[in-house]
Amino acid sequence: FEAAAKLKTPYTLHALLCVAENAIGPDAFRNDDVLRMLSGKTVEINNSDAEGRLVLADGVNHASKFMNPDVIVDIATLTGAQMVTTGRKHAAIMATTEELEKTAVDAGKFSGDLTHPLIYCPEFYRAEFKSAVADMKNSVKDRMNAQASCAGTFIGEHLDKEYEGEWLHVDIAGPSTKDERGTGYGVGLLLALAKVFPEAARD
Repeated sequence: FEAAAKLKTPYTLHALLCVAENAIGPDAFRNDDVLRMLSGKTVEINNSDAEGRLVLADGVNHASKFMNPDVIVDIATLTGAQMVTTGRKHAAIMATTEELEKTAVDAGKFSGDLTHPLIYCPEFYRAEFKSAVADMKNSVKDRMNAQASCAGTFIGEHLDKEYEGEWLHVDIAGPSTKDERGTGYGVGLLLALAKVFPEAARD
């Protein structure tokens, strides 16, 4: 935020911290639990290690329902499948518009925080989360079926149904670390996006 202010970003920015600790305790959820999300949808837990997407889903719902932004960007070390899909140098992205997808790729090239698009086709992947007892499961049935895209799709399914803005999902599992240390990946990308969005709006 300090860097964005110094760059004189000409619009309002908000940050929601959707933080999860994968820890054992009496209040931890378990496989076969059913959670009701902020979106109102119910989720059957079939993978207790896929906890990050649960808090991210609530985060994008809160942002889309109560904050009404023009663009929502979620960014997280979400899946190991990201590294299978786009490797350790490029974050995997998906966006609700081709224009936003291109903007994110261009921002990656400008900043050095490189990105590459995932398949964004929710109608193909919703079936991966089919549940007999809830609206969806929190993890896929078939791990060989575009797993990183599926994880992003899960988050997107919790955007508020009245939200008319754009959404960008960024999975940074690979580029976020090197030699067991954090790289700081994402700061440059977000600042580049903050600089690019107003220019794109003027075009």
